Amino acid sequence: MQPSTSPRRDHLEFAASLDRVLARAGESHVWSPHSVGTVLGLLAAGAAGRTLAELEALLGADTKGQLEALDAAVDTGSGPDLATLNGLYVPADLEVRPDFEARVRERAGAEVEHADFEHDAEGVRARVNGKVADVTRGMIRELLPPGGVHPDLRLLLVNALWVKVVWPDPFDPARTRARPFHAPSGKRRVPTMHRSARLPHARAGGWSMVSLEGDHELVLDVLLPDERTTAPPPVSAGVLADLYRERSSQQVDLALPRFRVETDTSLLGPLAAVGVRELATDGARLDGISTEPLRADEILHQSVLRVDEKGAEGAAATAVMMLMAAATPSRPVRFTVDRPFVFVLRRREAVLFLGRVTDPVDPGPAS
Repeated sequence: MQPSTSPRRDHLEFAASLDRVLARAGESHVWSPHSVGTVLGLLAAGAAGRTLAELEALLGADTKGQLEALDAAVDTGSGPDLATLNGLYVPADLEVRPDFEARVRERAGAEVEHADFEHDAEGVRARVNGKVADVTRGMIRELLPPGGVHPDLRLLLVNALWVKVVWPDPFDPARTRARPFHAPSGKRRVPTMHRSARLPHARAGGWSMVSLEGDHELVLDVLLPDERTTAPPPVSAGVLADLYRERSSQQVDLALPRFRVETDTSLLGPLAAVGVRELATDGARLDGISTEPLRADEILHQSVLRVDEKGAEGAAATAVMMLMAAATPSRPVRFTVDRPFVFVLRRREAVLFLGRVTDPVDPGPAS
């Protein structure tokens, strides 16, 4: 096989930057730069001022070109086992800018629908979760948690992705056996697959990499730091670019654990840590989405990846929940009038009646 196409440098910079914040020492994790990059790229398409500048500092200045590259990566015309969703859900009284709606509709798996957050928040949550579960083949069943969709929501933007990779030359299950693995908690034995073949290999910047190429240009890269440690350092975009550039076909004796990793996280904190702060404030400029001032209330992300002898299967989903800027989610305020009270009846600039009640006299039911 010819070496596969390398990711764009701006996409690598974004992925490496956010990964440094998402990674936790001693813990496995997974996330989808494609899914997160798609929703952030769409937000950038509707952003202005400092909000746009912060998104471009993370994603790169060519957000339109990056969105096009992300779309090309999930093009199903070439035949991979792949599904995607790009959903925009808004109440009937929110006017979405035609250009922004068109950008969403241009994406693969697009749907734009009205959602009655005010009167049927739980129904909206169930419907969107069901759609995400269908697209991800049941790997992500509850992207939106109970209470995550509430009456104050004004816009919900969702991306979901599912992909299945089949190794043209699968691992022989008969060769899978337990081998020591040096985990942060200590050495333990884990089921490890074995394969001897000519594979793309590279060394650069204190790392080595082997690539497992599947059908339809799908590739799984496995990277190991040269330093034997149970807490690998973050991989920079520069090192990734060097590794991709240095790939060459070599005979490799590969021993790779079977694994499944799953992560569920909120992204507003990590995004703030890498400079995207205004998006979640009342100062957010999302003029290109709607004439109504909007701000991000929450950004949720889930990812799952499984790798075994036959191939790999992964799913990811990202949801951006937006409020009207300066609004906060309403929670019932307990107001029990069970003691003497004051009242005011007014119209325009005049107080028509003012008084107090210390012992209510029941006038009877309304007639």
